[in-house]
Amino acid sequence: MGDVDEDVAVQVRDLDQTVLGNPAHDLVRLGLSLAMAARESDLPGVTTAKMLEEMIVGYQASLLGRPQQPSNGRGPKKPESIRIVLKKALRRTWKDLFEERLEDTTPDIPLGAHFWPLSATEKKVVKELFSSNDVRRLVTLPSVYDGNAGIEVVDAAHWVKGCSSLGRIRIAVLVRVEGPAGSKRKICLVDVKEAATAIAPHYKDARMPRSNAERIVMGAKHLAPALGKRMLAARLYGKAVFLRELLPQDLKFDLKNLCEKEAMKIARYLAVVVGQAHARQLDGSGRASWKRELDRHHTKSLDAPSWLWASVVDLVAIHEVAYLAHCRKCAMVRARQT
Repeated sequence: MGDVDEDVAVQVRDLDQTVLGNPAHDLVRLGLSLAMAARESDLPGVTTAKMLEEMIVGYQASLLGRPQQPSNGRGPKKPESIRIVLKKALRRTWKDLFEERLEDTTPDIPLGAHFWPLSATEKKVVKELFSSNDVRRLVTLPSVYDGNAGIEVVDAAHWVKGCSSLGRIRIAVLVRVEGPAGSKRKICLVDVKEAATAIAPHYKDARMPRSNAERIVMGAKHLAPALGKRMLAARLYGKAVFLRELLPQDLKFDLKNLCEKEAMKIARYLAVVVGQAHARQLDGSGRASWKRELDRHHTKSLDAPSWLWASVVDLVAIHEVAYLAHCRKCAMVRARQT
């Protein structure tokens, strides 16, 4: 993903459930994503086991500040597929972003299946939100602006993005920013999303913001600084929402169609990213204690904690059952309609 200086970095991006809790939950989430990617790539089950082993190796090394270093010393060595995505991200322009997210390059949001119109009252409320100084500072954060530039809402629409957006606030907003004298006006895309209550378990004595939006932004700043620095907690229609400016450099890595060797490298590298995020939030004794706990649950046959393997297997099974049940339900609905 991109940062405010238009550089790129590989970081965690799905932070709606972020809480102050057991770091094991992040490992289970990553392990599940890797296991499902292995299945979609038609890799054998033994490869999933090897990926989890590589994941723990990378995670533990980064947790103690010793990730594998390339010869230039600039962070952990990146797999070839990761390097390709980063190079692509650096070449992307605002036109690429608009074509990908809006399927259009003009300064309006095309209404249709993915974008639904706002009412006059809703448009007024959105414009009032974007007239605040906090939002203005958010969209004028890049160094080309001085933080005092004027902004104007060009267009806005409800954004239908998967099941998670149904019944919740999700709005795409196009904003025009007045740049310095002689520069072109910038059109940026801001995603406004309702902050849902976290279902992830958290420590009972954890001191977290009462607002779900503030909780998510706080988590982003700790786990993914490149994203957190361009997020803002706010309220819209009386509900907690968070705003994030989308950048052309924001690309989601596709884990499909991997060979076994590359899959194992990616598992290790992504675990390094998670481990570095965790290490930033733990002191030395906390990191050492957590590593000892990970070591304590290794088995003779699997160089990864037994609870990690068991959790991932259980979740894959639950996912498959739920998917097949959904398919059966859809088939029965079609049968009744014909």
